[in-house]
Amino acid sequence: MYEQILSWENLLLAYRKASRGKRSQSNVAAFEYRLEENLLTLQAELRAKTYRPGVYHSFYIHEPKQRLISAAPFRDRVVHHALCNLIEPLFERSFIFDSYANRLGKGTHKALRRAQEFARQHPYVLQIDIRQFFPSIDLILLRRILAHAIHDGDVIWLCDQILNSGRGVLSGQYEMVYFPGDDLFAALRPRGLPIGNLTSQFWANCYLSAFDHFVKRHLRCLAYLRYVDDMLLFADDKALLWDWKEAVETRLAGLRLTIHSGAQPHRVTQGFPFLGFHVFPQKRRLKRRKGLYFQRKLRRLYQNYARGELPYEKLTASVKGWVNHVRHGNTIGLRKAVLSHFVIPAREV
Repeated sequence: MYEQILSWENLLLAYRKASRGKRSQSNVAAFEYRLEENLLTLQAELRAKTYRPGVYHSFYIHEPKQRLISAAPFRDRVVHHALCNLIEPLFERSFIFDSYANRLGKGTHKALRRAQEFARQHPYVLQIDIRQFFPSIDLILLRRILAHAIHDGDVIWLCDQILNSGRGVLSGQYEMVYFPGDDLFAALRPRGLPIGNLTSQFWANCYLSAFDHFVKRHLRCLAYLRYVDDMLLFADDKALLWDWKEAVETRLAGLRLTIHSGAQPHRVTQGFPFLGFHVFPQKRRLKRRKGLYFQRKLRRLYQNYARGELPYEKLTASVKGWVNHVRHGNTIGLRKAVLSHFVIPAREV
């Protein structure tokens, strides 16, 4: 498998995936300028095992809440794609159907439809999300999961390089939690996957895959779905959901993860927040703060366009992207209200 990872065809495919939609960025353009030379250098480093990941560039985003995003150098992102091209099929076949994040043919809109489908079938829902998910992922446990499925030692070596490069990146985002049996040295366990890596998104699914099967097979919760660390469990009995919550907390503790304390079962007719919408059995409403956030963003874009700092195509692309997303809810009134404030004539050429 390792030879397939560093093959020219796979590295070229990895570059194309990593550069998709980003070729105008300076670091991507610089890599492309000497594409053949850069790919051959990467290939030689991987073959000789002298490859070492570069330093992350970290920055905060504040929507929907503050998160530290860590971007790897572009050449490392090419390696991430090259690795995932080969190892994803090993794990993909073991994932449950109702895991929707970072998977081909899945995504937020299908997760929303599935959640509403379950809400029409069951009167109660238990919504669970994990505290500090990416900062909490235990790298010892994750490596064990990867090694169980990947039997090529060279591929594991490459996984180790990427895992080790992210150690400590999110240490400031993690609040120490001690689990039963821990000693003082538990604080020194390596943990955290940088938010922003393709490998981090994929490995997060690997980390929780066995947990997904526990919910489906052991708890026999057939109406269950997960998007990253947001989980929904549906049932006909509220007492059963309370029992499942206790079992889920115990199982996640084995992965050194905890859930937010406010999770409790309630009727689906009250609605529940999921992926930026309030979901009800018969409708979906966009969260109010999501609408306000886009209004502020559109105002900034419009001002930049009016000053000649933003191309018309990029402005309209941003509007179309938002419309295509929120149309998956009952938002026609909201769309009219937001967009009617901005009449954007195209500039004369």
